[in-house]
Amino acid sequence: MSTMEKNYKPEQPAVGQSISRLEGYEKVTGAARYAGEFNVSDLLYGYVINSTITKGKIISINTEKAEAIPGVVKVFHHKNRPSLAWFSMQYADMDAPPGSPFQPLADHKIKYNGQPIALLVAESFELARYAATLVEITYEQEDFKTDLIANITEARAPKGGLATFLKPPPPKPVGNFEKAYENSPFQASGKFVHGTEHHNPIELFTTTTVYKGKGKVTIYDKTQGTVNCQLYVANVFGLHFKDVRVISPYVGGAFGSGLRPQYQLFFSVLAALELKRNVRVTLDRHQMFTFGHRPPTVQFTRFGASADGKVNALNHEAIAETSRFEDYTEVVVNWSHMLYPAKNTLFKYNLVPLDVFSPLDMRAPGGSTGLHAIESTMDDLAYQMKIDPLEFRLINYAEQDESVGRPYSSKELRQCYLQGAEQFGWNKRNPEPRSMRRGNKLVGYGMATGIWEAMQLPARASATITTEGKLHVNSAVTDIGTGTLTVMSQIAADEMGLHMDDVTFTYGDSKMAFAPIQGGSFTVSSVGSAIKAACNALKKKILKKAKSIGNSPFKRVKIDEVIFADRKMISIDNPAVFISYSDIIAANGHKVIKSVNFAMPKVFKLKKYSRAAHSAAFVEVEVDEELGIINVTRAVTAVAAGKIINPKTARSQILGGMIWSISKALREESITDHRFGKYMNMNIAEYHIPVHADIHDLQVIFVEEKDDIVNELGTKGVGEIGLAAMPPAIANAIFHATGKRVNQFPIHFDTLM
Repeated sequence: MSTMEKNYKPEQPAVGQSISRLEGYEKVTGAARYAGEFNVSDLLYGYVINSTITKGKIISINTEKAEAIPGVVKVFHHKNRPSLAWFSMQYADMDAPPGSPFQPLADHKIKYNGQPIALLVAESFELARYAATLVEITYEQEDFKTDLIANITEARAPKGGLATFLKPPPPKPVGNFEKAYENSPFQASGKFVHGTEHHNPIELFTTTTVYKGKGKVTIYDKTQGTVNCQLYVANVFGLHFKDVRVISPYVGGAFGSGLRPQYQLFFSVLAALELKRNVRVTLDRHQMFTFGHRPPTVQFTRFGASADGKVNALNHEAIAETSRFEDYTEVVVNWSHMLYPAKNTLFKYNLVPLDVFSPLDMRAPGGSTGLHAIESTMDDLAYQMKIDPLEFRLINYAEQDESVGRPYSSKELRQCYLQGAEQFGWNKRNPEPRSMRRGNKLVGYGMATGIWEAMQLPARASATITTEGKLHVNSAVTDIGTGTLTVMSQIAADEMGLHMDDVTFTYGDSKMAFAPIQGGSFTVSSVGSAIKAACNALKKKILKKAKSIGNSPFKRVKIDEVIFADRKMISIDNPAVFISYSDIIAANGHKVIKSVNFAMPKVFKLKKYSRAAHSAAFVEVEVDEELGIINVTRAVTAVAAGKIINPKTARSQILGGMIWSISKALREESITDHRFGKYMNMNIAEYHIPVHADIHDLQVIFVEEKDDIVNELGTKGVGEIGLAAMPPAIANAIFHATGKRVNQFPIHFDTLM
């Protein structure tokens, strides 16, 4: 290798560069086509009719008035739907929690408010929407329960299942918590209440199903998993897996709402197969509140510390909402012992089944909820002991994951603390609450820690040297707006020693190489590792072909004795000896050279370590002393997440999480009137989120972190970690500003007046 380094200098690697999104031009010019924008001939439109009661039975459905209107084709409901396979439905969805997944139109029973109960199909969307109002439905109502707080005594342990692989249960108790807590000279406890949140991506959920005949369909769907939807459709409708193709090239935001197949997919395929026509079904904004949500959760904490500032007792309990038909769970209470080494712990997590739809993963599920309680309680302890909150966390810094007794594959959280504090100016903080002012505004500084598990799932990728000597890579993975296309292209370019212009990455199509659902911050680690594996296999094929050429100088050369750069395979010992990709293709009879490979996490190696991304957030708030209005004036988030493939797209991810943190802490909540079991603010006018005027100085720091264990790329993912630390940092800053600790999210101004 030393000879090559002296004699040959390949161009600057793509990985590590801040490259703008490759699809950016298409998105800003409107050229990008989403699921509801594909031009399809002979297209019908479906409009879903939703239940107006929360629990009960459908007594009758009268469709005569609606079907009498010219242009109305059919109304599908439980009495006239075609028979369905419903084959192994629980396992037809990669993201299904334990239980019995909801089956649209299965029978006359109403399980939750807004349940889809019919589909009206017409020649235009406007006609379908209008005619749907003419369908007359009578119900028999039953008593229901939708209030978590009122029914908290009904909490029970969640059922187990395959979901525990990605969502492990709370760790077992350690030591004697009750005794240790009772004897602790410093104690902090709290009750934390989080309201319901809905995802609300800008793009509405739409499915366009193109009927191909003989049980074959091509589906354009808004989803975070093309293969997941393919699996779902094939199993529910009894179709051959290869006869179902799901395409999702662009996704206008999802945040977890597209992990599971949503009901517009079911209705679109149902109508297309039955009518033998192309059918598009779009859910309106109101209907976006009728599936999935971040569950309301009540948490209780008790933390104890000794006189020397060491936390010695950790108790964290959470009770969350789930549906009556599935046990949706989150990892809420597991994080504190991963962060802080206490010898006595007690963790509990329980569910209350209610008459609601199953909750659904929403960015940093469980983590953004649990860390609010953990980091606010830690802050409370620090103030009691009169220790700087940052210093308190450094005193309790865990060198390994005490919850499982394993070292971290890498951990640069200490540098997150130090670099973030320096950038923010934490040392300028007056430690006394309510001591800092700016005019009539109370000023507060708050900080908190973030953590998110670094995961890798099995994935497959295809890599091909084209007849032009360029590289084509593909994967079924979607790009939900995170920069997946760009990042995967960077990885592929470096693996084969090519310029970005010589790489094409196609994606978002279930017929391509297998990819898991896109979520959990594991996409780059999973699909990126698959691309690396496919390219490595492709290199071996290129070398093998080069060896077969007559009088080849590569006859006795091994794979580690060549380098791939500038569309060539080059000898390391003698850079004058090379063969271009084009010449390799010519020697191959002008046929492409292709490799399709899986990347699997190295389970036996990884089980010896805990893998996590870490962060530290520092926040300044201003609180109007008379009106209680809260404004986040500036914030810094320092992140350690292994290798950062593209600092520009990664920074965008963290900034998005920081903005969402402001939303979570101060704005966002779905309000339920439990007399009706119904969300009352089912629109983005009354579902409050931040606007431009709410966002000020936000800064992101990526702390250098090398990890040779976590996966082949050394990546950890940044999708979730940006939303982990900042919400509790905002709450802690509000306490510092006002002297009042508010443990209910979102924090409304009236609680501070």
